[in-house]
Parts: sequence; C-alpha cells; structure tokens
Amino acid sequence: MPIRSLSIKKIRNIAAVSFEPSERINIIYGANGSGKTSLLESLHFLGLTRSFRTNQFRYLVTTAEREALVFSQIDAMGNGQVKPLGVSRDVEGDVKIRYGGNNIDLSELAGLLPLQLINTDTFELLEGSPSTRRQFVDWGAFHSDHSFIQLWRAFKRVLQQRNSLLKCGKIDPVLRKIWDAEFILYAEQMTNLRQRYIDLLMPDFEEILLRLVGDLSITVKFSAGWDRKRPLDELLSECLLRDLKQGFTSIGPQRADLKVKSEGISASERLSRGQKKLVVSALKLAQGALFHRLNNRACVYLIDDLPSELDKHHSRLFCEFLEQTNNQCFITCVDPESLTAFWKPDTAVAYFNIEAGQLVPTH
Repeated sequence: MPIRSLSIKKIRNIAAVSFEPSERINIIYGANGSGKTSLLESLHFLGLTRSFRTNQFRYLVTTAEREALVFSQIDAMGNGQVKPLGVSRDVEGDVKIRYGGNNIDLSELAGLLPLQLINTDTFELLEGSPSTRRQFVDWGAFHSDHSFIQLWRAFKRVLQQRNSLLKCGKIDPVLRKIWDAEFILYAEQMTNLRQRYIDLLMPDFEEILLRLVGDLSITVKFSAGWDRKRPLDELLSECLLRDLKQGFTSIGPQRADLKVKSEGISASERLSRGQKKLVVSALKLAQGALFHRLNNRACVYLIDDLPSELDKHHSRLFCEFLEQTNNQCFITCVDPESLTAFWKPDTAVAYFNIEAGQLVPTH
C-alpha cells in the first residue's frame, strides 16, 4: 500500500483536506465542480510536482494563496516501512520535495511514487501527437531500467547542442563528426531500451485488452524515429542539408512514436469513443502490471470519471480487473451507485463524498 495518509492544502477549491485512503480502491464522488478531479490533481502533484490539467501552476494553487502543499505517509517499497513525503511549490515555481527528512530530486520522487493517470487526456495516446506516446514509452523505460534516465539526459544534451549548431547555418565537419558520434551512441542505447520495454509490455497489453474488449484487432508497433535497417550515421549525413535549412535534427529518438492500428487503420480513426477508452486504459493497465512484475511493487492509479464513455458491462470488466491487481486506486465519479455493485464483499473499498472542497467518508 503506497499511500497511508494524505493531507492536501491550497489546491484549487481544496483549502485543507486530510484522510486515510484504502489500500486498494478509493471512490471519490460528488457533483461536477465539487473537487473530485482536484483531489486527483493533488495526488499527481505529490508524485510529479505538477498538474495534469494545466501547465500554468498558479492556476492549481487556491485563489489568493501563494503555495500548494501535499503531505503524505507512504510505504514506497511496499515492505511496511512508512516514511513521510511532502511536496510544496509556490506560484513562482520553486519546488521543495522532502522524503524521510531529506531533500530529493524529481527523478527520485518519480521512482518513489509511480503514478498511472487515466482521464480524458489519456485519449491522446491515440489521438494526440507523438510526444505523448513517447512519454508513455519513456515512463516504462525509466521504471524498467535505471540507466534510461542517464541516457535520456545525455541524449537531450547532445541533441540541444547539435540543433544549436544547425541553427548557425553551417557546421565544421570535424565538430559535426564529434557530436554525431555522441548522438548515435545515445540514440542507439536509448532506442534499444525503448524497444525492449515495448516488447515486454505487449503480452500484458494483449491479455488485458482481450479481457476488456474481447476480439478486437489491435496492433502496436514502436517506431524508432529513423530507419533502423540503415546506419544512423549515413542517414544523418543524408539529412544534413535539410537539417541545416530547418535548423533542427529531423531524425532520431526525438521523433520516435507508437503506431496503434486496428485492422491496418489508425485506431484513432477506426474505433468508437468507448473502444478508444478501453484500448488506452489497457495500455495503462498493462504498464502497471509490467511494473509490478519487474519491481515487485504496485502503482497508484488515478482514474477520473471511470464510468464515462463505458456501458455497465465494460465498467464492470474494468473494475474486476482493478480488483484483481495490487494497485492502489483513486477513482472519481458523480454517482457512487454507478460503481458500487462491481466489487466483491472482501475487497477493501472506501467511499468519500466531496462537496465544495470538503471530503467526508461514507458507507
């Protein structure tokens, strides 16, 4: 059970809320605008120091306040050792993260509290830009191999340097050779980890998709960002004139993508809204299942308005799968009766009614 207790202060319409969640399923319900999604935002803030609804942090902080704070007691490794975790951030952007009495950085925080968010933005895995799908892949690569974050940072540095040189309109051949060699080194290693992760993920995804949707033909293929059948140094040389004209590197891991198709057609074009929700949810649930298998730890799932876009049958299938995992789940809905009947009597389910930013445990 990762989160034992939670205290939220000054996030949107939540002035101050403290509660002890269930180790398994937490249903947060209330009318629209009552603060349900804000509570999920608070958990997201605790794990990543940012909102999932806005890039402007000042909008997350309660009006007229200067700082948001979320404090918790967490069992990060699932071994019974509970330590305090606190995250604060002011409207100027200054962040403080303390765990067990020590300051930690964002990558350490992400490792402590692995979050999976399923909300309307999750549709972007099918409908959005490649950057959204790269983030999905990189979350998994980060949590499956500790070397990935160092490779990612090194590649970002090299890419920025190479692009800076390209923007000058010309590059000294010797200097270009040096930066291209580093670019290729990190590109190949990063891409190998990304591809390895997708290969590991696919069996879980296919199994979960079958349970949620049945016989729906979905293929997921990883695209590296260049033609890996050819040497990357040759491709970089071939693209040099175009890259100089554009002022940026046009091939490489920064162009990677996931191609999700149904019967050979883009899933975003072919599937219904409900099918899309189940496909993207299966991808997220598969990440949680694989994370647990590789790390022997559970994820924390933040699921906003689970019943939307799903009929009763598929809502039940979704809940039954969540029930059989070890993840701690925070699920919002308007009407708790839409989910009440789906859980077994021995499942630890807690219900919380939220109204005007105030949280009250119920039945």
